[in-house]
Amino acid sequence: MTRTGFVLAQLFHRKTRTSLTLLSVVAAFVLFGLLQALNLVFSAGADFVGATRLVVQSRVSFTQSLPLRMVPEMDAIPGVQAVMFQQWFGAKFREDTQIFAFAVEPERLHKVYPEWVMPEEHWQAFRDTRTGMIVGRVLADKYGWKVGDKIPVQSTIFPQKDGSKDWTFDLVGIYDGIDEQWQRQTVGGMYINHAYFQEASQFGGNMAGIIVLRLEDPDMAESIATLVDKRYENSPDETKTQTEKDFNVGFVKQLGDIGLIVRWILFAVFFTLLLVVGNTMAQSVRERIPQLAVLKTLGFTDNAVLGLVLAETFALCAIGGLVGLGLATLLGIIVAQAAGPMLPIAIDARVWLAGLVAIVLLTLAVGLLPALRARRLRIVDALAGR
Repeated sequence: MTRTGFVLAQLFHRKTRTSLTLLSVVAAFVLFGLLQALNLVFSAGADFVGATRLVVQSRVSFTQSLPLRMVPEMDAIPGVQAVMFQQWFGAKFREDTQIFAFAVEPERLHKVYPEWVMPEEHWQAFRDTRTGMIVGRVLADKYGWKVGDKIPVQSTIFPQKDGSKDWTFDLVGIYDGIDEQWQRQTVGGMYINHAYFQEASQFGGNMAGIIVLRLEDPDMAESIATLVDKRYENSPDETKTQTEKDFNVGFVKQLGDIGLIVRWILFAVFFTLLLVVGNTMAQSVRERIPQLAVLKTLGFTDNAVLGLVLAETFALCAIGGLVGLGLATLLGIIVAQAAGPMLPIAIDARVWLAGLVAIVLLTLAVGLLPALRARRLRIVDALAGR
């Protein structure tokens, strides 16, 4: 029997216990892979590579609006293909059901987001209907809305000029996504005509929460972002320009320090794993003290016995860790497809490298003490049961 075969045979000499421990390791590394990928998303710096859209917001916060006079100024920037602006409307439907609603200019929305598709006559109706509104396919299906309906909503922010926060819009179009990923993003989208919002609202009509730039060349993203921010530097309306992906990640960060939360969860997971795997290895070595003594009697050195115990621990951690990382990669693909641009998670080489390091550290943490105990084992005492 080879040494590898011997290590695996010893590892599975208690099949039930080893299998349960392996499942614990697999589960821990599935969580590790997903959470480490999530942590990388929230700790990554600005990435302008391949960006086709930039989002301009107030440097203070995206809750601080920008004046609409900026829009034609950004239209004139070389390399900018189209510009749109949107103002968060804060809509509620049926008591506390929150809807992601924005006041936009229809033609600009159509140019900047060609991923939203619907019949041309619906786009035209949205442009021409003062009280017009379009909603995503999933949202429309959820409430059974159809084109021609009058939809009553409440704004949590903007009252009309008469003080009422009750608004009614004419549903003139239902948009869908250009592909499966974008179709999933239609779950909560509602757009109203900004011209009507500007005319009817008590305040906020001349402001935009964010301005979105669609670029002619993705390679110009960083230079255009720098140009925009420098242009408004030291002005009352300083800007922060970033890619659409980075803006979405920043939006999710408003929920709290996601990175810190993830790190604490990882700490709890691996602390528990240390206890589980450490107990398994300690018990395994205690049960096999006579066998280890026989190995030394047959000529195995103290270091060879230490190596065998460490190899057994490494096999347990490596099998469970690699399987767990593999499952995490598959789950990561599913999560990324479901979340879309709001959460660009990916189990990439950095996650796998961190996982391999974790496997080695876990092996040393749980296997070193039992291995040292086996190394110091005295043959006479072990065979005598002392």
